[in-house]
Amino acid sequence: MDRLTLVCAGLAGGALGGMGMGGGTLLIPLLTLLCGFSQHAAQALNLVVFIPMSAVSLLVHAKNGLLRTSYFFTVALPAAGASVAASFLAMNADGELLGRIFGGFLVAAGAFGAVAALTKKKERMPVPIKKLRRPE
Repeated sequence: MDRLTLVCAGLAGGALGGMGMGGGTLLIPLLTLLCGFSQHAAQALNLVVFIPMSAVSLLVHAKNGLLRTSYFFTVALPAAGASVAASFLAMNADGELLGRIFGGFLVAAGAFGAVAALTKKKERMPVPIKKLRRPE
């Protein structure tokens, strides 16, 4: 396995993750297809990489006033519970089945994004909690 390929996969996943688009969407396929990782190993590494990546992204979004803390309990707690349950399921699932489920998710997400882009007109950006400073 080439270290340069791993570094490029990490940079690509980190760039997407930093923008809030889910770095694992790109990192997991890169690790499995280009780097030869098993599906279980790629998903595990993605979870480890997600910790510092999400912490930095969280700080940047909070600094820019884009963090809505009022949603913490209604979003984060159910997500944490679901992730624990899904982790136990994934541990016992066949790697090929996990790959097929993840591939199906990527296809569905791509189709949803394409339909949304084609059917929506110009979407307004959400108003930040605190106004961003304009360059002078």
